[in-house]
Amino acid sequence: MPFISKKVNALAESATLAMAKKARELKALGLDIINLSLGEPDFKTPQYIQKGAIESIQSEKFFSYPPVAGYQDLRELIANKFTKENNIQSTAENIVISNGAKQCIYNLICSVVDPGDEVIIFAPYWVSYADIVEFCGGKPILVRGSIENRYKPTADELQAHITPKTKALLYSSPCNPTGSVFSKEELQTFVEVLKKYPNIWIFADEIYEHINFVGKNYSIGSFEEVKDRTATINGMSKGFAMTGWRLGYLTAPKYLALACEKVQGQVTSAASSISQRAAFVALSSTELTETKKMRYIYAKRRDLVLEMLNDIPNLKTYIPDGAFYIFPDISAFLHKTDGTTFIKNADELSIYLLEKGLVSLVSGTAFGSETSIRISYAASEKDLIEACTRIKKTLFHLK
Repeated sequence: MPFISKKVNALAESATLAMAKKARELKALGLDIINLSLGEPDFKTPQYIQKGAIESIQSEKFFSYPPVAGYQDLRELIANKFTKENNIQSTAENIVISNGAKQCIYNLICSVVDPGDEVIIFAPYWVSYADIVEFCGGKPILVRGSIENRYKPTADELQAHITPKTKALLYSSPCNPTGSVFSKEELQTFVEVLKKYPNIWIFADEIYEHINFVGKNYSIGSFEEVKDRTATINGMSKGFAMTGWRLGYLTAPKYLALACEKVQGQVTSAASSISQRAAFVALSSTELTETKKMRYIYAKRRDLVLEMLNDIPNLKTYIPDGAFYIFPDISAFLHKTDGTTFIKNADELSIYLLEKGLVSLVSGTAFGSETSIRISYAASEKDLIEACTRIKKTLFHLK
C-alpha cells in the first residue's frame, strides 16, 4: 500500500472488531455463530435515558455544535460525580467529554507522549492501549500479571519497569480483558512507588466502574500523593448500556484537560449533542436501579460460565471481580492437533473455535497475553450455556 502512510500501515486493526466482523460474515453465510467477542452489553439503553434523549430532540434546543469539551451543565454534573463518588476533587474545567472513552485515552496519550517516551501498560490490557501509544510515537512497556494473582501486576513489578524515559502509566480497573479489580490497598502500593517519580502521569481507565462484584470501586486519582498528575477516564457505554451513543469523559488537571480539548478540537470537535443530553439524564439519577440490575445479572452469568469452564479439563481459570469477561489460560491446548489442524498459538485457537465450534472469541495475543483467550459473558444465559458446551466439545478433539 504505497500511498498509505507508514504510520497507518503499521497500525493494527482492532482484534475485537476484527473477530466480530468475521463472526458476522460467517453468520451471513447461514452458520449458527455465537458471538462472545465484543465487549458490548446485550441490554437495551434504559427507557428513562431514551426518554431524556427524545425530549431533548423535541425541545429543538440542541441542534447546534456543542462546546468542544462538552456542555457546561454536563461537565458540572460529571465533576460532581467524580468529587462525591470517587473522591477526586473536580470542577467543570477539569472535565472533557469525548466520543467514547477510547477518544479520551487517545486525547491523553497524544497530549503527553513525545517520540521515544515510554508508557507502562499493565497487561493483559485493552486492545487499543499499545496501538494508541505507538501511533503517538511512544513505546509501550508491558508489565504482565500472572493468572495466579488474577493477572494483576505488583508494585515491585511496576518499579522494575520504570526508567528515565517513562512518561505515563496506563491501566484499567475493573480490567478489560481480565475482570480484575485493584483494591484500595493494592492501589496504595502503586502510589508508594509512583510518588517517587513526580514526572510520571497516571491514566486510570474506569469505564467498568459500575460492573464491580466486590464492592466499592477505588480510584488512584483520590490519593493525595498523585492526584495532581492523574487522569481518570469513564463513560456511558458499559454501566448504562449506551455503547452506540459514543459518550466518554475524563477528569484531569486543568492544563491537561485543556490539552485534550485542543486535540479533540482538531479531530472530532464535540461529542453528539443528543448523546450528551442522554448522559445528563443518566448521570442525574442517584439510584442507578437499572445499572444495579445489570450488574446482578452479569454476576450470575459469570458464575454460570465459570462453572462450565471449570468442567473443561486443563483449562485454567480464576474468579473475575468485575467487568463481563473471563480470560482463561489455554496453554494446555497449544501445540496440539485434532488430526487435521495443528494449533500453534492463541490466534489459531480462536479461529479454530470459530470455524469448528461456531463460537467467536478473541485471542489473548491482542491483549498482551499469548496463552489466553477472552470470553465475553455479555450474552444471554442460553447462548452462554450453548457456547461453553461447544467450546468443551471442540477442545476435546485437540490431543
